[in-house]
This record gives sequence, structure tokens and C-alpha cells, in this order.
Amino acid sequence: MSKHPEQMFEYHTWATQTILGRIKELPSSVLSQEVNSSFPTIGEAFAHIYALDKCWLQVLSGTSMPKALEACLPLQQETLRSSVDEFAIAFSELAEQYRAWFRSQDDLEQTIVLENPYARTRITRLSEIVLQVVNHGSYHRGNVSAMLRQLGYASTMNDYSLFWYQGPAESISSI
Repeated sequence: MSKHPEQMFEYHTWATQTILGRIKELPSSVLSQEVNSSFPTIGEAFAHIYALDKCWLQVLSGTSMPKALEACLPLQQETLRSSVDEFAIAFSELAEQYRAWFRSQDDLEQTIVLENPYARTRITRLSEIVLQVVNHGSYHRGNVSAMLRQLGYASTMNDYSLFWYQGPAESISSI
């Protein structure tokens, strides 16, 4: 079995912790400062990433997408005022849940019926869903980088190619 989807998920985890590590260096108010972007605040962007990462894990674990969305979308409101450390811990704990899921899988090329209420029903591989999680996170980390620049702060590199050389990061809660 290819380890590529799992390696890409490790990149997603590393990149999220890397940008959270950068934000930890800044004033705590940076998470709640309003900007004119795809999300009103950086905190809301991270809350969105977290809620959807949680939703996709439920889908991967056998929950229908409509039920997973119903269960996870409230997390976006519940976590949007989290601190950097709280986000780091939440993402770290969720990454451990994903790792447990990966260990339980024999075939990431297995297909499921995905009932996406925003699109249509389709058959998709588990590996495709993992790559969706990674791609979604990359997209929104790009939003966060732009938001940081709008607020007058530099972001940090979190490209996949940098991950090749730096490898998985420790949770920033231990930094």
C-alpha cells in the first residue's frame, strides 16, 4: 500500500503547526484582528480548517457526509476564539486521531459513496479524501499567510518541499 496519502497528511500536520508556531511569536490579538479576506479573522480561518478536518475524519470513519457536517460545523463557532496554544493542541489531538485511523486501514484505495450536500453523490477513494484534507488546509494556510501580511506581519514558509528537509514538527505546545 502506498504511504503517499499518509505522508501528505503528515505534511498537513507539520504545516499547520509551523504557521501556528509563527503566530505564537506575535501578539495574541492577531487571531482576532479583523481583515478584509476570505475570513474575517485568522482565528476564524483556523476554526474552519479544524472543523472540516474533523468532519472529513468522520467521513473516513464511515459517517455520512451530511451527518458529519451536522456534527462538526458547530465546532467552527465553538473554536473560533481559541488561543494559538488551544488551536495547536486541538490540531495535535486531531492528528493523533487521524494517525489511529491510518493504522486501522488496510486499503486507502478502497472506495466509498460520498454524499456531498454541496455537490452530488460520487464514488471516491479514501486516499482522495485524505488529499482533499491536505489541499483544503494548504489553501486556507495561504489565506492565513495573506491575512498576516495584511496585518503587517511576515508569515512563515510551510511549503511541502520545506517539509522534505525539516520533517514532522513537534507540537508547538512543547516549543
